[in-house]
Amino acid sequence: MSQKTLLEVRDLKKYFAVPGGFLHAVDDVSFSIKEGETLGIVGESGCGKSTLGRVILRLHEPTDGKIIYNGMDITNFDKEEMRKMRQHMQIVFQDPYASLNPRFTIAQIIEEPLKLHNIYKTEAERRQRVEELMELVGLAKRMYNMYPHEFDGGRRQRVVIARALSINPKFVVCDEPVSALDVSVQAQILNLMMELQEKLGLTYIFISHDLSVIKHISDNIGVMYLGQMIEKAPKKDIFQNPLHPYTVALLSAIPSTNVREKKNKIILKGEISSPINPKDGCRFSPRCPFACDICHQKTPVLQEVQPNHFVACHRYQEMIDHKLQF
Repeated sequence: MSQKTLLEVRDLKKYFAVPGGFLHAVDDVSFSIKEGETLGIVGESGCGKSTLGRVILRLHEPTDGKIIYNGMDITNFDKEEMRKMRQHMQIVFQDPYASLNPRFTIAQIIEEPLKLHNIYKTEAERRQRVEELMELVGLAKRMYNMYPHEFDGGRRQRVVIARALSINPKFVVCDEPVSALDVSVQAQILNLMMELQEKLGLTYIFISHDLSVIKHISDNIGVMYLGQMIEKAPKKDIFQNPLHPYTVALLSAIPSTNVREKKNKIILKGEISSPINPKDGCRFSPRCPFACDICHQKTPVLQEVQPNHFVACHRYQEMIDHKLQF
């Protein structure tokens, strides 16, 4: 039985007005996610991956394009319609301490969405739900009346996850949820999120700059560069058969645990293009050792070149044939 498409993004754009023109934070991004899957979004800082997540949830208003959730075009939903949609779509932020109200107890923080959406009528019902959520994410009952400053980073992030799940969403944007945590705690939170996904049938967009983390949790991976999605494929294909030179360079930077392995780390040279009023052409071309005339003149289109493998590169066929190698 085929899975149903839960989220579809079509030609999504988000431009910010800045001195000198418009910053193209998200530019013509399209993809879809099926129910129960995780799409990992990876790229360098400033590539637009966090902005993409916020635009999909309408925390930033899109400049153009369409956001279709469960068959509904939510792109132009008004404030009240989006308030109702929050029961279906939630976010887990990067910094757990900054996203928690220091004046609220853990119980009050988790309970707040229940009050806003008027899901439970009595205080006793809300308390029971809060206790269920705390148990679900691995927080002891004795922590019920504690404050965020009394917790370490891992427990704070568990509180953030409990709050996001309190109103039973089906889709969650995870915006670098483990990047502020120690490595040992990162593994605990990642495993928790995977367990919750299986138990509750959640669908994730998981944003990170860390390919090792993305590999652990994702089903499919989208690689972003300066506001554009330049490659998207199942996890296995991205790691075993990358078709964009930027993806190859990113993969080469993953640290190896095998001290005997000689890894060819690719150092990219050249200037990074400006995302403000970008010119035609591939935005990676100033740093790409394989760039030719067409790369500087014409913007490549993200196209399916192998089953479920999409790439935006004029020379992808030569990458497939292994004629281009760093």
